[in-house]
Amino acid sequence: MIKPELFYKWLTHANIDFYSGVPDSLLKDICAYITDNTSPEKHIIAANEGNAIALAAGYHMASGNIPLVYMQNSGLGNTVNPLLSLTNKQVYDIPLLMMIGWRGEPDKKDEPQHIAQGRLTLELLETLEVPYQILSEDVDEAKKQFDAAIANINENNQPYALVIRKSLFEKYTLKTKIENNYSLMREEAIKQIVEKLSGNEIIVSTTGKTSRELFEIREALGQKHDSDFLTVGCMGHANQIAIGMAIAKPERQIICIDGDGALLMHMGSMAINGAVAPKNFIHIVINNGSHESVGGQPTVADSIDVVKIAEANNYKAAVSVSTTDALDKALATMGKAEGPALIEIKTKVGSRDDLGRPTVKPVDNKEALMHNLKSK
Repeated sequence: MIKPELFYKWLTHANIDFYSGVPDSLLKDICAYITDNTSPEKHIIAANEGNAIALAAGYHMASGNIPLVYMQNSGLGNTVNPLLSLTNKQVYDIPLLMMIGWRGEPDKKDEPQHIAQGRLTLELLETLEVPYQILSEDVDEAKKQFDAAIANINENNQPYALVIRKSLFEKYTLKTKIENNYSLMREEAIKQIVEKLSGNEIIVSTTGKTSRELFEIREALGQKHDSDFLTVGCMGHANQIAIGMAIAKPERQIICIDGDGALLMHMGSMAINGAVAPKNFIHIVINNGSHESVGGQPTVADSIDVVKIAEANNYKAAVSVSTTDALDKALATMGKAEGPALIEIKTKVGSRDDLGRPTVKPVDNKEALMHNLKSK
């Protein structure tokens, strides 16, 4: 295992002083160390991984230094365009170091949404013409690999990736804690939403702990799961999945339970929601200002006005709440309002230590939902 402090020293000695990316559970310890030891203007948690590549490219052109971009391998899809049309040697020839968490590594147990991505990660890097090394657990070997990566970047003026296996970095606890004064927990808010449903609604829930909590709430209430689509992958796209359903089933109310990090990742989708304007769509954004599912790194969502953004994107109604009573009123009002409507729920950071994962296979979840949608 590698100490985050030691790896950070390697980065510093290589004159790497700018960091950007989207947090990942496999990288949470090194990302936490970077957060605690780098000035905020030199560590930008990006809206999505493609944005991080662009930020890094801009910083390199202005400073001449090599930047670091970190991500889960699922975020490689967001980097395809900038890697091929911005940093590639045949275009602008921009160097950067990438650090990629290898979820779904072959022959390692992982969640279904990571299996294909893990199997194809190295092949995808090769297709993108990004040289890489799988960083060793042996510190001396890892240092040699790191030095070789920096030498390659300096010699060839191109991106280079270090692929990070699970548990490579020693545990490091983030000291820069995200705190707020909101009383509601995310799981409490989701339970309150579920308990107010008539039974004919469809819920599309975003990635991470939101879908896990929705699944366990249904289990605890003895309810079926055929009214829910658990978006276990493709972060940032849940609300567009919901819009597609709303268009196809105008007689059913479609509710997207989104997250603040997911909303930021592809915020342009809100403009599409407002333009398409399905009357049967309610967009619920649970905002705790944190990428909680992957280590608790902060988002900027608690410093922006989600309601005004929704209104500017032609949502018919929008409200922000932070208490049980206010959420009750909002659910009653928005349930009768013409959509698209938005409810922002501000919650504190945190979840149960014993929070489980869905026991239903994704394809079975989809089939049950499709049967529900056809039957009513």
